[in-house]
Amino acid sequence: MSRIQNTFAALRESGRKALIPFLTAGDPTAEFTVPCMHAMVAAGADIIELGIPFSDPMADGPVIQRASERALAHKMSLRKTLALVEAFRRTDTVTPVVLMGYLNPIESLGYRNFVERAREVGVDGALTVDLPPEESGELLPLMLEAGLDPIFLLAPNSGPERVQEMSDLGRGYLYYVSLKGVTGASNLDLDDVERRIRAIKEISSLPVGVGFGVKNAEMAGTIARFADAVVVGSALVSQIEAFQDSPDQAQAQIVDILRAMREAMDASAARDA
Repeated sequence: MSRIQNTFAALRESGRKALIPFLTAGDPTAEFTVPCMHAMVAAGADIIELGIPFSDPMADGPVIQRASERALAHKMSLRKTLALVEAFRRTDTVTPVVLMGYLNPIESLGYRNFVERAREVGVDGALTVDLPPEESGELLPLMLEAGLDPIFLLAPNSGPERVQEMSDLGRGYLYYVSLKGVTGASNLDLDDVERRIRAIKEISSLPVGVGFGVKNAEMAGTIARFADAVVVGSALVSQIEAFQDSPDQAQAQIVDILRAMREAMDASAARDA
């Protein structure tokens, strides 16, 4: 079993749900990223999604777009992102790390080079936003051979056949995009999200995480009632932006948000037990 599979198995055993925070590698500086990852784990994160900075992150809203711009201004790259994972692994060999980004940097590095280096530094999976399964024939086998979990996105308009396809090809978990829009949008209908997650789980045996639009502990607690994981990104990255000149304060704000989400999620699970 992969680290991701082990994590979800342990959470199921304890009746808890996964909290998956996102941050962009190198935002606002490379020196901030690894200490923040460790702080996230201490605050209750179960898996970390680490964003690969990219110049045209078309699925992301303005908050994460600006995070990529800040990271790229400091010359952050895919190679340097992998080096940050390697540094994180020196003291944390347990917490899964999923790279989230776009295909161009991976193509530039080379599929095999990417997979081999990712495995070497301790990456557990990758979610490539603009790589649909029908175009993944070259990268997917390399990832599976290396034991890296390919993670796919499901949209609100994904039909049963598409859900089955993603479930058959994917590993680790499925990432449900909770709204038609970009990251950080605000028009989230949790009742509709719940209906769609329950429909997905009738088809797929993979854990399902919900992201895009999760803003606070109350929302995280509600989503934890019906999903296997809560993914939070823009709400955290906005703190980095607000306190980019005060990294300690940015990290403290992130820790406070994650602790509140962890508490709300665990309380929700306890009520449903």
